Amino acid sequence: MRTSARIGLTIGALGVVFGDIGTSPLYTMKECLAHMPNVERADGVLGILSLIFWSLFLIVSVKYLYYVTRADNHGEGGIFALLALIHASSETNAASGKKRASAAAVLLILIGAALLYGDGVITPAISVLGAAEGFEAVSVSFTPYVVWIACAILAALFWFQHRGTKQIGGVFGPIMLIWFAVLAALGGWHIAQNPEVLRALNPRYGLALLEHSPLVVSALLGAVVLSVTGAEALYADLGHFGRGAITLAWYGAAFPGLVLNYFGQGAYILAHPHSVENPFFALAPVGLIRGALIGLSIAAAVIASQALISGAYSLTRQAIQLGYFPRLMIKYTNAEHSGQIYVPFVNTLLALGAIFTVIAFGTSSHLAAAYGIAVTGTMAITTIAFFIVTRSNWNWPLWFTGPLCGGFLLIDLAFFLSNAHKIADGGWLPLAIGTALLAVMYTWKIGRTEIFQRVYGNNVTEAELTTIARSKHVTRVGGSAVFMVGSPKGTPIALLHHVKSNRALHQTVVLLSIMTEEVPTVPATDQLTLTEVGEGIWRAVGRYGYMQSPNVAELMDRIKALHVPINPQATTYFFNREMIISGGNAKMWEWQKSLYAFLSRNARPAKDYYQITPSQIIEIGLPLQL
Repeated sequence: MRTSARIGLTIGALGVVFGDIGTSPLYTMKECLAHMPNVERADGVLGILSLIFWSLFLIVSVKYLYYVTRADNHGEGGIFALLALIHASSETNAASGKKRASAAAVLLILIGAALLYGDGVITPAISVLGAAEGFEAVSVSFTPYVVWIACAILAALFWFQHRGTKQIGGVFGPIMLIWFAVLAALGGWHIAQNPEVLRALNPRYGLALLEHSPLVVSALLGAVVLSVTGAEALYADLGHFGRGAITLAWYGAAFPGLVLNYFGQGAYILAHPHSVENPFFALAPVGLIRGALIGLSIAAAVIASQALISGAYSLTRQAIQLGYFPRLMIKYTNAEHSGQIYVPFVNTLLALGAIFTVIAFGTSSHLAAAYGIAVTGTMAITTIAFFIVTRSNWNWPLWFTGPLCGGFLLIDLAFFLSNAHKIADGGWLPLAIGTALLAVMYTWKIGRTEIFQRVYGNNVTEAELTTIARSKHVTRVGGSAVFMVGSPKGTPIALLHHVKSNRALHQTVVLLSIMTEEVPTVPATDQLTLTEVGEGIWRAVGRYGYMQSPNVAELMDRIKALHVPINPQATTYFFNREMIISGGNAKMWEWQKSLYAFLSRNARPAKDYYQITPSQIIEIGLPLQL
């Protein structure tokens, strides 16, 4: 990769990946002081700084950047990447006990993914609402309009998503680069005035605070966890920028900026023990500099929502690829990087959810009660899934991966349990969103499995197909027909229904499958594979890259050039159209059958992906009873 491209990805990662965790100094230290145990102020401050530093180091640097980001699925990260790896391992495992364990792991991962979607609604809402509340520092007359200002900012932010993370990162990245530089400068200035704060690098100060009563420790950890709430999004956004760029952005700007700023806040608190100001803003001198800091903070807080939005796109694409989500329109926005995508439907749902949340909760303090529980739950599930991958896929020894993942899980569960008390105060919202998404993913998966068994369970082989074509009961009519096939080895149900109903078959029949490869473009010479089945039947497979739009009309011209007797302009294209009927014996609850039928009706039809003249398309209804 060119140096300029690597620098661009690194700066883009600062804006897209580290926006959430990068704005944590705005409120984390203030919340930690509010829950500090009854100890000497100096010991308490040093203990809090120690907990924050080691949380950042162990969770972000060690767990995610050094270990978890190694588990990628064709460059994609996120919890679904772990699911894909577990799937690959389970296919080679015949032991029934291991299959049951794999099924349990899949369900656990789906829960984690659903929770992350819930946090994808909360994070933009609280970040932007908190930014809008900054107008109250200018004048209290803005108070009645804060919610509507936040809604307007959210609407603009989600509208801008269609430009792609390359352009978003190009705008947000430089701002966050300035942000982290300002964090480091302000923090370093105060550390130089009170360097004793560096003693907090010793973990014994943090461990001393954890010796207090469980209730006190739980409240404190519930505040400390705010410093790492963007860590899971870091892994989810792996496909957007790559492991190298994200690592360079973390160690080159984000990590030093965060550590210096937290320690600078600690130095200020120790030097001003009676101050009641937010220690973050107190770092800047009163006047123009503090005003500029407030303005920059508002911009950074808006950017903070981007990490979860981008992560939701990546998770959705992987869910579709793995068969856990209905087919949606996915737009690729950067020919040089496969992970930079835009999913309009998900973007719309996130926008509506975030705006509704802002209106419903009204203030960031109310929203804070819902913040953290979803992402900490996902972090714990990621650790469990990573452990399974290290054992089943990579064959890491138990003596190494057991203590490693056990240590990560201990930290994750401590943070998750410290947020459990938030459920009644608003934490139910991301849990409710997660439950709804889990129902959709699980229902779609088992529904597709049932449909596949009904459609392809007794699939007709190519030899049987040629026998049907030779039958004296089937009339061969002039012209050509193309039947779309989901699998390059399958026989389309639409063809069998056509023959059964009309007792006729075109003289030339092409069974066409369109496959998408994990590369930006497939050269024209490699796009088409054509084989003759016999009796005027041909099988064609068109392969395209993720940045290419399948053009079936152009593909048919190339098939004709290979001496297949076909007239592309007069060819008829046949597609299946599922018609789900309830009342069958499928092993699904009735509400799941109804939900699957609804999802199937609203999933994007496969024919919409192909550039075919509508007048040449015939859809054959395929009634299927669940």
